[in-house]
Amino acid sequence: MEIWVNPRCSKCRSALSILDEAGVSYEVRRYLEEPPTVAELDAVLKRLGLDPWDIARLQEPEAAELGVKSWPRDEATRDRWLTALAEHPKLIQRPIITADDGTTVVGRTEEAVRSVLP
Repeated sequence: MEIWVNPRCSKCRSALSILDEAGVSYEVRRYLEEPPTVAELDAVLKRLGLDPWDIARLQEPEAAELGVKSWPRDEATRDRWLTALAEHPKLIQRPIITADDGTTVVGRTEEAVRSVLP
């Protein structure tokens, strides 16, 4: 299991606590220090069944600087969104957890985190 976290994020810390309490093994990826590639983001989004704009943190200052709120949300601009998320990882919703069985969730709630537990 892998979890993408920002250590300063309370939702990430909460998800890590739940995983620790459950006694599961996981790898932490500090995605701000080791940003995912476009290909990694694309793979995670396919597992999530989401599009890049679905996991974008539009309230971040970088989002305003890039003007992403006004970008079209369609297949023609999907690569633009993926590139923006890869180049500006602060825009990625967190935490994202990928279980060994391929199950992937955005772990913003306790229920979402628990859904990937064996």
